[in-house]
Amino acid sequence: MKTTAWDRIFAALEKWRAAWLAEHDDGEDPAVSTIAEHYHEDPWAVLASTILSLRTKDDTTLAASRRLLEKYPDMKSLAERPAAEIADIIYPVGFYRTKAESLKKIADILIAEYRGRVPQDMDALLALPGVGRKTANLVLSEAFQIDAICVDVHVHRISNRAGWLGETGTATPEETEMTLRELLPRKYWQRINKLLVFYGQQLCRPTSPWCSRCVMTAHCERRGVTRSR
Repeated sequence: MKTTAWDRIFAALEKWRAAWLAEHDDGEDPAVSTIAEHYHEDPWAVLASTILSLRTKDDTTLAASRRLLEKYPDMKSLAERPAAEIADIIYPVGFYRTKAESLKKIADILIAEYRGRVPQDMDALLALPGVGRKTANLVLSEAFQIDAICVDVHVHRISNRAGWLGETGTATPEETEMTLRELLPRKYWQRINKLLVFYGQQLCRPTSPWCSRCVMTAHCERRGVTRSR
């Protein structure tokens, strides 16, 4: 797909997002983006919120992230507390006990090995407990403004549904990331997750998407869509 086509897609998504947020009092960006903005892109806040977001709905993630960061505003204060206490605070996020253990281990590692700082390096982030490519890319993008493509279920689904990833599409989020790295102009790498997550939550849903309201119909093949609104 040519750069001009990507320009039209992202211009349409940006315009739609702005209009939606203006018209809906309860409209918010994805939870991690909201936390990043509220905490002035603090890397620890972004990392902790991203860990909580895995397999958890946005409203639950946002509420749990706020509780956690109000109680423990930095990794040192969290590292000093037992995992069971952390788990109680972040409940009911998915796998809250496992995530509490991971957060405590991550805080211990960062304090011991990185002087209490979140590293700006993909390999270093991936070495942390519970951190995969989605988490690492989101931290790099949201906390450090580094060009990175974070692929979650929304980005993976919409990119394949629209037919942006070639004839056969991709089978996994990691494949989607690698394909987008080759196709997507770098200037959009940091924006794609925020825009498509919000779009996927509101319009381009997994089942019965709102195709009648879509702002990028000229650039969507509607692959796999058998029923829409």
